[in-house]
Amino acid sequence: MKTKLENLSSGIGVMAAVVDSGSFAAAAEMVGMSPPGVSRAIARLEKRLQIRLFDRTTRSLSLTEQGRSFYEQVMPHLAGLEEAATSARSGASAVRGKLRVNLDPVCYRALLGVALDRFMDAYPELEIELIARDSLGDLVTEGFDLALRFGKPKASTLVARKVLDTGVVTVAAPAYLARWGRPLRPQDLEGPAHRCLEFRNPETGKPFPWEFHRQRKRVEVATQGRLTVNDPGALLNACLAGSGIAQMLLLGAEHLIAEGRLIDLFPDWPDERYPLYAYHPSRHYMPARTRAFLDFIVGLAPR
Repeated sequence: MKTKLENLSSGIGVMAAVVDSGSFAAAAEMVGMSPPGVSRAIARLEKRLQIRLFDRTTRSLSLTEQGRSFYEQVMPHLAGLEEAATSARSGASAVRGKLRVNLDPVCYRALLGVALDRFMDAYPELEIELIARDSLGDLVTEGFDLALRFGKPKASTLVARKVLDTGVVTVAAPAYLARWGRPLRPQDLEGPAHRCLEFRNPETGKPFPWEFHRQRKRVEVATQGRLTVNDPGALLNACLAGSGIAQMLLLGAEHLIAEGRLIDLFPDWPDERYPLYAYHPSRHYMPARTRAFLDFIVGLAPR
């Protein structure tokens, strides 16, 4: 007869299969049970936990708020135990398997680049899937091991680790300045004399405000941009083409400024900062592949 602990573990395994597959029928095929058997296993788990895990209709299936909270807390521990068992069998904590990373679109070009090749050479048994997203989304239910996002973290059950701070610069290409002239102060960007390229905030749907920071002084400028984009690559390309003035992260623009392809218009306003955070589900039992990649990212941060 199964013990209570074994029953609980079995129910959690069925729950994980339902979350991963998206339906009771698909989970049944995954774990080798009948769909009614899956339904009974979930019902027993809900009874033991005294919470409802899923909202179920004829057309959709989703975790309840309590179900998501339970899943986020328990699954990293199970993953860690599975990896510990694998490591014990192999005699080593190997970095292997598939790593899925929710990536801020700026990160690959600005931070990873050719350095990623060195990391992959170091771990030949690791497969990496980088998914560029403009928002964090639901890290756990979407199957991500780690996320890298710019901006300050919000309250969440996820663990957030600050990786770096980068400056925000206001730049233009020499071709733009030759045609439109160089603004002498941030307030010069408010009128029609200059073309500003706007970048849409994915959370609000509106362009990011243009701010300028110098020690304790902060100035916000109401620009009148006619071109708005939501892709950092499009913003960079438009700026390099001379289409307008842009605000962007120094991390991605620093080498272009050094090469003279972009001009830092207001070096006397250097103090606006923007952080990069790494997110993962739990600080306990972190899989070796996630830990290795996180250490790699932290090592890339400018000193």
